[in-house]
Amino acid sequence: MSRADLAKSNFMKGYNCSQAVLLAFADLAHLDEETALKISSSFGGGMGRMREVCGTVSGIFMAAGMIFYDAGAPAAKEKSNQYAIVQELARRFKEKNGSIICRELLSGVHTDSTPVAEARTEGYYKKRPCADLCYDAAEILEDYLRERSVIGE
Repeated sequence: MSRADLAKSNFMKGYNCSQAVLLAFADLAHLDEETALKISSSFGGGMGRMREVCGTVSGIFMAAGMIFYDAGAPAAKEKSNQYAIVQELARRFKEKNGSIICRELLSGVHTDSTPVAEARTEGYYKKRPCADLCYDAAEILEDYLRERSVIGE
């Protein structure tokens, strides 16, 4: 199963979008499942359901940070070029989906930004693109990791 398929499956199991994606890369990020779920728990729904940066995008940013950041290096931020990585991943996601902003991605779907998540019903899954966005985000990071020879084909 690809990491993209795994991210989509995680979302369909009830994890929020950010959790679904980060969890798909937890092994590469050297995170146990519980830690990955805790770290990403606040980023669903565009950061706490505020409909800002899509949680799937936040998930791949967190995974990339854990995979590429070299905390032992002087000026590690510059050495690992985290900002360039984030900007490239965001560019790819935006190119594929038109935006990295949750409310824009959910345009046409009735949503709100209350702090109470909607029940995960069959209707919920039918009207939202979130499961597919989990797939897209994870596929983008998976492709990027292959290009950088972090993972094989």
